[in-house]
Amino acid sequence: MPVVAYASISDSPPLVAVACNPHAFTCKLCVKGRAFSLSLLDARSLDVFEELAAVSGAKVEDKLAEVGLVHAPGARVDAPVISGSAATIECSLHSKRRFGDHVLLVGKVEACYASGDFSDFWAYKEYRPILYTGWRGGMTTYRRR
Repeated sequence: MPVVAYASISDSPPLVAVACNPHAFTCKLCVKGRAFSLSLLDARSLDVFEELAAVSGAKVEDKLAEVGLVHAPGARVDAPVISGSAATIECSLHSKRRFGDHVLLVGKVEACYASGDFSDFWAYKEYRPILYTGWRGGMTTYRRR
């Protein structure tokens, strides 16, 4: 599922947090499976990203395949990772907490890997992140000037 944002919240232990709608089927799967992955897609996947947000995993057998995304099991956790992602972070579910109309899932980073455009920081030579601000604000991408 596309998420509004994720954040690194601790280096030791390595933790990331992601906010999601607790009614979303994918969120329920993450909680039930006690694991999730973050696959960072770039601007080449913008159309697929929009489709992904519109398809409910409760209504199709494989949401990722339904929108044309190839995926494989994670290397360290039992969660799918999108093949060809600019970066992937595999997490076991550390905790969850409700804030307003969303739930914050906190994941302990079990594995992470990125494209060659990342070496301690993004060079942005190849990687063009999708910046998602929710349905009201639309989507945009990083543009190099």
